[in-house]
Amino acid sequence: MTTTLILGGVKSGKSVLAEQVAHKSTLDVTYIATASGHDDEMQERIHTHQQRRPEQWKTVETSLLLASAIQQYCVTGHCVLVDCLTLWLTNLLMQENETLLRREVDALVDCIESLDGALIMVSNETNMGITPLGELTRRYCDEVGVLHQRIAHKCDNVVLTVAGLPHVLKGHLDD
Repeated sequence: MTTTLILGGVKSGKSVLAEQVAHKSTLDVTYIATASGHDDEMQERIHTHQQRRPEQWKTVETSLLLASAIQQYCVTGHCVLVDCLTLWLTNLLMQENETLLRREVDALVDCIESLDGALIMVSNETNMGITPLGELTRRYCDEVGVLHQRIAHKCDNVVLTVAGLPHVLKGHLDD
């Protein structure tokens, strides 16, 4: 099956595009949500995403053990949509456990090529502006940049979404 990474800025249309790609696959879809609703604004974002999803899609929530969830659900005849990698990475960084961070990032990257189902991953492209001032923010941007490079190398398709428009960087996007 295929693996697709969809990148874009905040509100760029990346999640909507990923949902369209998953829907067009005609496979059974499992939506893996990585967000935690720690405040009212984040809870509203989560609610908006939930309302867009078709009723028949299964939703699985995981904040840390993403590779394990992907391997469980990304099987023959199924499509897994992960939204989003940057929230997942934030969850890992907030654990302040370097061993856990490295183990989970490596597990995600390593599992991509061995899946039998279709995998679509959504992630925020954060590294197209100025260098952040704070140490944690710089580390986050560095970790995201390296993660995107590693995953893009393994994926069949990589798409950058800007202003709701997909720009294919690698592979193709089925229309």
